[in-house]
Amino acid sequence: MFDNFKVPKELMPSDPRFGCGPSLIPLNFLDELKSEGVHLLGTSHRMTPVKNLVKDMQEGLRKYFNIPTDYSVVLGNGGATLLFDMIGLGIVKKKVIHYTCGEFSQKWFLASKAIPWINAVEKAVDYGNGNIPEEHHDADLVCMTLNETSTGVQLDKMAKVSGDTLLAIDATSGAGQVPCDISKTDIFFFSPQKVFASEGGLWIAFLSPKARTRALAIAEDTTRYIPEIMSWKQAIANSDKNQTYNTPSITTIFFLRQQLNMMNKDGGYQAAITYAKKKADLIYGWATDKPYLSPFIQKTEFRSVAVATVDVDERIDVDSLIKVLGKQKVVYGIDSYRKLGRNQFRISLFHNVSYADLEKLTKLLSLAIEQHI
Repeated sequence: MFDNFKVPKELMPSDPRFGCGPSLIPLNFLDELKSEGVHLLGTSHRMTPVKNLVKDMQEGLRKYFNIPTDYSVVLGNGGATLLFDMIGLGIVKKKVIHYTCGEFSQKWFLASKAIPWINAVEKAVDYGNGNIPEEHHDADLVCMTLNETSTGVQLDKMAKVSGDTLLAIDATSGAGQVPCDISKTDIFFFSPQKVFASEGGLWIAFLSPKARTRALAIAEDTTRYIPEIMSWKQAIANSDKNQTYNTPSITTIFFLRQQLNMMNKDGGYQAAITYAKKKADLIYGWATDKPYLSPFIQKTEFRSVAVATVDVDERIDVDSLIKVLGKQKVVYGIDSYRKLGRNQFRISLFHNVSYADLEKLTKLLSLAIEQHI
């Protein structure tokens, strides 16, 4: 359908990476890594250079998110999905409530449901809708997803908890540009390969004093099985010393530190939120204005400023267009989430994806579609 379409030179983005999987890592980070690499790469993570790198990254996160001073910045290997099990095994006492609105929030629920000694309850909405949270007193943990990567649903409000109940937020694809007051959460966790332009294989969690105390208390329960790789006790103890329990990817931590340095210098969290909103307005405005497009998320309060999903008229073979653009090395990664099965674009609005390139993307997609309608 689009085999003969050629992107005009003036509409070619400066960078082809628009994917919502691993983020757009600035290539100058590679040059910076090369200059420091001899002091880091191939160095034990127990040695001072690597510990200093981890400390810089932890302090950068504290500054960026304005994390309360009594919260812990904990990290470990395995990615945020590992925490689905780690939280169920080592944080939940008896009952957990999960708000689900897409593939990843439901995966978290299913991980909890598989643990036989806890009661996992799901509060689900149809894909494309956002959760309306309630106030909870009947569970010891409430779980919500800040930004559902599969659908482009963004958390509008957080559940209210009190007493011994903790609130856990999976923030993986939204952390850094979706608004969230860390002081209103007890566990705020993410992987750095989205907004923070790093690579996978690392998880980071901000723990309130209540969450830290709970995790360490459960760790002392000798009747509960917790694999050592999922031990909160090990993760907390090592993170307090600017380390991970086992050997990490140095490049992942390095890229994260560089990105934090850049974002803190450029105005921090609020500046990133403002920029993300500007880009989201561009994409959703385009999707609303064009008769062959429509935002997948109908309610504006749930439209993500990190992951935009745009439905396309069924007359248009989206997969064919994406294939042609990829073959020309102009645009990568704008296909719909595979299990959602919709004829749509899913476009990253992560911090390093520029407004100017998103403008070019919308214009070249419109040009291609309008030539073939």
